Amino acid sequence: MSNKLHIVSLGCTKNLVDTEVMMGKLQNFELTDESADADVIIVNTCGFIDAAKEESINTVLSLHDARKEDSVLVMAGCLSERYQADLAKDMPEVDIFTGVGDYDKIDELLSEKKSRFSDKVFLIDGAQRVVTGSSYHAYIKLSEGCNQTCSFCAIPSFKGKLNSRNLDSIAKEVEGLVAKGYYDFSFVSQDSSSYLRDQNIKDGLSLLIQRIELIEGVKSARILYLYPSTTSISLLKNIAKSEIFHNYFDMPIQHINDEMLRIMKRGFGKEKTLELLDFMRSLPNSFVRTSFIVGHPNETPEMFEEMCEFAEQFGFDRINVFSYSDEETTPAYEMSKKIPADVIALRAEILGAITDEVMQKSLKAEVGTEIELVIDGESDEHEYLLSARKLIWAPEIDGEIYVNDRSNDKELEFGTIYKARVTELVGTILTATVDNA
Repeated sequence: MSNKLHIVSLGCTKNLVDTEVMMGKLQNFELTDESADADVIIVNTCGFIDAAKEESINTVLSLHDARKEDSVLVMAGCLSERYQADLAKDMPEVDIFTGVGDYDKIDELLSEKKSRFSDKVFLIDGAQRVVTGSSYHAYIKLSEGCNQTCSFCAIPSFKGKLNSRNLDSIAKEVEGLVAKGYYDFSFVSQDSSSYLRDQNIKDGLSLLIQRIELIEGVKSARILYLYPSTTSISLLKNIAKSEIFHNYFDMPIQHINDEMLRIMKRGFGKEKTLELLDFMRSLPNSFVRTSFIVGHPNETPEMFEEMCEFAEQFGFDRINVFSYSDEETTPAYEMSKKIPADVIALRAEILGAITDEVMQKSLKAEVGTEIELVIDGESDEHEYLLSARKLIWAPEIDGEIYVNDRSNDKELEFGTIYKARVTELVGTILTATVDNA
């Protein structure tokens, strides 16, 4: 088999980790950005909501249209897993289908040129990865599956129950990446605050924090995707005490109205959610990110208005807005009081404008402050501007900072942490000057 590979990872950062595992198994291939030159094309799909499903299918079909004769097109991941029978029948363009259980067997599937769907979800444990997009930051997957029963979410139907990685396995992976020069880590899963609960350990994240702090060379870490009902004040205190883990709190609360939280099956209601959020916000140098869903069945105008008012006033740093997607196999799919699509779109637009204002307020508060940032590379804006990120921020989603590479006596190095002063906000991008020290 020829050895040029074009690979596309769609959806979340958890998918990205799985894509990196496939790349680790195919290191004998030469990566190419030109799909038309590739001998093997792999799309790791997302099957979470309608928009993601549409993007996945369109990506596969577009790559098929442009690919060369005798190339192999592989459709992997969540969408392929969720609709394996339908896709095999409806998409003859694809040569190999595989789901969420055989990322580390991709070399075998290509050699055999046949589809495969394992009974179990792949849980990274010692598999070699090719980390992409950074020379210093990597995502670490804590678990697969989810024990929550959120009304709108289909993920447990095709990824199953929570299945946590062994703590030693995670530590070994981090140690291996530190040896390669990585020092900044984002720990991810579908429900990170439930880590190790499937092994009857209630506060697994606190154990994780303790274990990662023992690894020399880890300078920076954050935990993504905390779930309200499995996050405790005790856990938040342990994060705050850590010298490595930032006070970075990514908790998708999805709504704030008590009745809607009950309908969404979110575990508990407004009062306890506020207790957690208020505690997060009270911690020094905290960064609080959340997400909301608009247009869930039974959402009244009054419920939506309450959510908008809360989003505007609480003091979040970042907010994601998702339009409700009617997904088969979910409880919400069976609910009768559906919100019309045009109303959902309008609500998403209204809340989206609020989230833009919230982000602007958070960014403005950074002006004049002293921060730690890391240089990622050259900016797309100007040859003298470097692209940087505040160290506490999660890569790619929380923003970009421009640094003038001629404002310092020393040449600034990519992947290096510097102390800097934020000088200005231009649009949605901060500018900063690195200290000369």
